[in-house]
Amino acid sequence: MTPDLEVSRDIAASPAVVFAALTDVTRMGEWSPETHAAEWAEGSTGAEVGAVFTGHNRNGDNEWTTEAVVVECVENERFVFDCRVGDFVFASWGYGIEATDQGCRVTEYWQDHRPDSVKAMSVEISGVEDRVAHNEAGMAETLARLATAVEQS
Repeated sequence: MTPDLEVSRDIAASPAVVFAALTDVTRMGEWSPETHAAEWAEGSTGAEVGAVFTGHNRNGDNEWTTEAVVVECVENERFVFDCRVGDFVFASWGYGIEATDQGCRVTEYWQDHRPDSVKAMSVEISGVEDRVAHNEAGMAETLARLATAVEQS
């Protein structure tokens, strides 16, 4: 993945604790300011390549649902998923985890696959005019909330 955006944060928790939290998509609403809920779908029950989950998103009065498929899952190191509509992948999201002396450094990645022709429709659905700035702020908040959750456990 060649991200359009990445945000990192040092977290005082082991890579295993962070990986377990990130790959439990049912907890995504605890840290994401946009995805308020998620659940495994299509018979998937956990994080593995090919597993599918549904994310329920909100931005102000705008609400929408996305389908995601896990495309990379390396225990305690990487978790990457593609958001799609049918076979059209419109974004890739991922997390990299690197061990540090105090715990780990977590990097959240985002890659935009939307062609210009669908970006206006995306704004109508989400209400987000500047997706890069919005995601950068959201990623920083996500990692801060994740740190709070796993550092206290």
